Amino acid sequence: MARNGVAPAPGTPWRLVTVVGLLLILAAAVVGRLVLIQVVDQEHGAAFLREQGAMRAVRSAEIPAYRGMVTDRRGEPLAISTPVITLWADPLRLRDSSRLGVLADALGQSEVELQQRLDLYSDKRFMYLARHQTPQLARRVLALKVAGVGGKREYRRFYPAGEVASQVIGLTNVDGKGIAGLEKAYEDVLHGRVGKKRYIKDLHGDAIRDVGVVREARPGQPVALAIDLRLQYLQHRELQRAMVETGAEAGAAVTLDAWTGEILAMTNHPVFNPNSRAAFDYSATRNRVVTDAFEPGSTVKPLTLVAALETGAFTLDSIIDTSPGRIRVGRKVLPDPLNYGAISVSRVIEKSSQVGVTKMAQAIGHEPVLSVYRRFGLGEPSSIGFPGERSGSLPNRERWSEIEKVTLAFGYGLTATPLQLAQAYAIFANQGKRVPLTLLKRSDGEQAPSDRVISKEIANQVLTVLHRVTGSEGTAQKARVPGFSVGGKTGTVHKVGPSGYLHDQYLALFVGVAPMDNPRYVTAVVIDRPKGDSYGGGAAAAPVYSRITDGVLRLRNQRPEVEAEMPAQLAGFGGGQ
Repeated sequence: MARNGVAPAPGTPWRLVTVVGLLLILAAAVVGRLVLIQVVDQEHGAAFLREQGAMRAVRSAEIPAYRGMVTDRRGEPLAISTPVITLWADPLRLRDSSRLGVLADALGQSEVELQQRLDLYSDKRFMYLARHQTPQLARRVLALKVAGVGGKREYRRFYPAGEVASQVIGLTNVDGKGIAGLEKAYEDVLHGRVGKKRYIKDLHGDAIRDVGVVREARPGQPVALAIDLRLQYLQHRELQRAMVETGAEAGAAVTLDAWTGEILAMTNHPVFNPNSRAAFDYSATRNRVVTDAFEPGSTVKPLTLVAALETGAFTLDSIIDTSPGRIRVGRKVLPDPLNYGAISVSRVIEKSSQVGVTKMAQAIGHEPVLSVYRRFGLGEPSSIGFPGERSGSLPNRERWSEIEKVTLAFGYGLTATPLQLAQAYAIFANQGKRVPLTLLKRSDGEQAPSDRVISKEIANQVLTVLHRVTGSEGTAQKARVPGFSVGGKTGTVHKVGPSGYLHDQYLALFVGVAPMDNPRYVTAVVIDRPKGDSYGGGAAAAPVYSRITDGVLRLRNQRPEVEAEMPAQLAGFGGGQ
């Protein structure tokens, strides 16, 4: 019996059963739906929902790759990558921030300037605030916790040698891609491969946490150059000194190891600092050693001598009458500075006699001379693969005038770069064999490939003459190096303007070989537009060669010779590979 004598209402158990039944049906439906989603329906089930969730909350980001280091032959760094932070912002979130002034102060900008930049990106969700900032500065900015401001890790290229090796090494752009010099030439080796990671973002787009690495970043490979930084500094110093002493506007120098083909130093003027882009003149990035082609003038007379000796029409002791100190070819008169009279072929080169070379050229014709030029690598690019390298040019005519045949023999009517001239003289130093040039260090014990260009005997004879050029009767006495015997050839050529040759502007040239008792190192020097009366190759370029070569021989551990004067005929000298 119920309390207070009231009986239970009829039908109560039925309602209870109904409610419980409905609850059980609902629970079964929920469980069934879960089973359907998780197990049965994969297309619109769990995988689908996870994918949809990921599309709304999971993002991918790049993991920057460390760019490969560039070093000199002794392991000294020439280009390295340092970690930096790039600061970015979401303009839509930052534009109306009350902390804009604080952020601008931390960035070293005015609030007005920052607001103007935000207005430019008003319809965007991303903009850079500051690229490649030091971690210390970036941490100060990020510590402000301004909504819509973030940072990402990147790498910035740094060049320890600065302007000393700038035209050789080149530079990268702000995104770390090589755009000049060896940075561009070896981009595929240096750049590495960026990685990829996934992270979860919040409603505002800020990263909450990383959820995994999709692909690891792969660093770039290091590149070891044949350049010796000690020689690079030395050559740079002497070239800059020459600019001051001669008043020249530009210059270039390159030093080779003739036995291995390695380029030990390569310098230019003007220079630029690759670590400072604030006041940057991109024209100064030009590597004149490989990009500037000019008429080589008298520096190719030793190659004409090769052609004359190969024909058998001349020997070093053959006599040529240069009287009266000038010669007419067509309507042109080609003079010598003095009437040298009857002199030997060797003395013709020593004195750089135009009359003597003209008579040699007339006797042998232009074809043998062209053949030698081609074999020595003129008119074709070298093997170093440097961006922007010019191949120079050799004339290709169906009909030749008499003056064209003659001027070809003493360096007019063709063009060559400083590197090509150095490569040509390296053949003399390497017993008549041509070794491919390289900016990369050869492995210890690596045998450099070579092709014979001229006989050892002719190479030996030309070296004898080159040594005499630096002797007391030659035109390059200022090229001498105390304690060592050297050889080489001067050149002085007129600059070319829009209307022809400029009679008051010159290129002063010298290409030399050392040491003569064991020829190995070749240096070419170009001084562009020297001022004053000392504008010739013997006065402006030869002293630069002397100072550079003195340092090269000592840094390369060459023992000074007891007698700097060599015998009249070199024989049995040590040679290359």
